[in-house]
Amino acid sequence: MELTSINNKIVKETAKLLQKKYRDKENLFLLEGFKAIEEAFISGIELKEVFVLKEKADKYAFLKKDLIRTTEAVLKKISAADSAPEAVAVGVQKHFSLNDIKNCKKLVLLENIRDLGNLGTIIRTATAFKAEGIILYGDCADLYNPKCVRSTVGNLWKLPIIHIKDINNLKIFEDFQKIATLPRATVLLKNFKPKEKCLVMFGSEADGLSAELIRLSTESVKIEMAENVESLNLSISCGVVLYQLFACN
Repeated sequence: MELTSINNKIVKETAKLLQKKYRDKENLFLLEGFKAIEEAFISGIELKEVFVLKEKADKYAFLKKDLIRTTEAVLKKISAADSAPEAVAVGVQKHFSLNDIKNCKKLVLLENIRDLGNLGTIIRTATAFKAEGIILYGDCADLYNPKCVRSTVGNLWKLPIIHIKDINNLKIFEDFQKIATLPRATVLLKNFKPKEKCLVMFGSEADGLSAELIRLSTESVKIEMAENVESLNLSISCGVVLYQLFACN
């Protein structure tokens, strides 16, 4: 199938998925570029329409489905990127629950993370350093925003990610070591040894962890760094902590 008009009904309906209310209503989302589409296919994500720049269509033959061969103008219309990607696909959102992570041993909790780039990078990092699941707690950014999807670089579906808003839902992790990452903790990360079952908690760059999660914690750690540096970017901090606690243990 070939489609070249930005006023086509299919293009207009697809462009609506750039808005959260339509993604939520249709339970769909957008994937941009070869890497995201390839990883989604490998991970078993159901792909609906796949729009591909006409001269790049052969590259996507692995999908074994009819592609919508199109133009840069159409791809620009349905993409959130500054410049048009070579392909945009419509995928079905994948949802997880507490049951999907209750038997995991290495978990990450992210509280009120609103920056889309940070959230996507942390998901990619947590996957790389052997986290088994991620809990989004409180008011976190939309997981299926195209910028977040793009920042995960194809790692969005490699581990279960759940949303919770009620702290009582964390009771199933009662026997976990619950580690708060705090700038004023007395225990240095390099001296800390995690237990077999642990939940590592990170707050937003602006506010840090809430008082209720600090009270829930059983341990707290901080990253040792030069005295003339006040803090690190959140995604960098997560990378340092998760490498030390998960990848090295």
